[in-house]
Amino acid sequence: MRPQKGDSRNSSSTVTEFILVGFEQSSPSTRALLFTLFLALYSLAMAMNGLIIFITWTDPRLNSPMYFFLGHLSFLDICFITTTIPQMLVHLVTKNHAVSFASCLTQMYLVFGVGVAECILLAFMAYDRYVAICHPLNYAQIMSQKVCIRLVCSSWIFGMVNGILLDYMTFRGPFCRENHIENFFCEAPIVIALSCGDPEFSLKVIFMDAIVVLLSPMVLIVTSYARILASILRRASSSGRGKTFSTCASHLTVVVFFYTSAMFSYMNPRSTHGPDKDKPFSLLYTIITPMCNPVIYSFRNKEMKGAMGRALGRGSLAQAESV
Repeated sequence: MRPQKGDSRNSSSTVTEFILVGFEQSSPSTRALLFTLFLALYSLAMAMNGLIIFITWTDPRLNSPMYFFLGHLSFLDICFITTTIPQMLVHLVTKNHAVSFASCLTQMYLVFGVGVAECILLAFMAYDRYVAICHPLNYAQIMSQKVCIRLVCSSWIFGMVNGILLDYMTFRGPFCRENHIENFFCEAPIVIALSCGDPEFSLKVIFMDAIVVLLSPMVLIVTSYARILASILRRASSSGRGKTFSTCASHLTVVVFFYTSAMFSYMNPRSTHGPDKDKPFSLLYTIITPMCNPVIYSFRNKEMKGAMGRALGRGSLAQAESV
């Protein structure tokens, strides 16, 4: 049974932990099926993102800004997926779904920080493609190694600092209502709704922050690809157009996946939220997108396919020599 709502007069000490409802209302057979499915998806995402990190950092043929950014995107995906999915897997096979106040705060900070860093990095990747296609002669000078490192560092720094603000806005008030979170991880809009005080101010701040964090990079992405499209259409060769667009199609696919799910979670009115709506979108940006990123980039990129083949070939050869 769920605990009774706390008395607001003792609000400061009422809630010391949260209960992640997750999929506890599902049947045991359904939870076992979900555990198997999510474990397979998590393992696949970790393996493929790990492979991309390895080949982009070790293969000299991939020594370009695009693959430098891609390696860091895969690292962010590993961090992002690890903040939520292992905990969900544990809760699918155990009855104790309680998480401490500090654990919930830490998880939310990591989700915010890594998620915002990925939003900004995706925008920098779009700018990289714009420079490569529209200003190829100046590409090496504009996107130098020093510039790329600064861009990646700035995405991390902004994400971590922004995470502090959003964590504060989420947990600034006391909690004295039900401590059940209708999701499989601590998600801000749901946690704020459990606060004793008026949640509207915190929700408005998070909404405004989402406008800056999501729409500002989106403007850079749309602007970059609009100019790329204009440049492609000016080219006489249809084969040249197809080759140029194919290098951008994978990035556009990733952007659509990530931004659509994030916008639904943090830019929708509170009245539209609910367990049946929140969980699918939460799953989309916490596990499906990190799993799809390496698949999309590898299958649509001949250089990545070749690098993966060389990496797997070296591993098979080393294993054969050790036998």
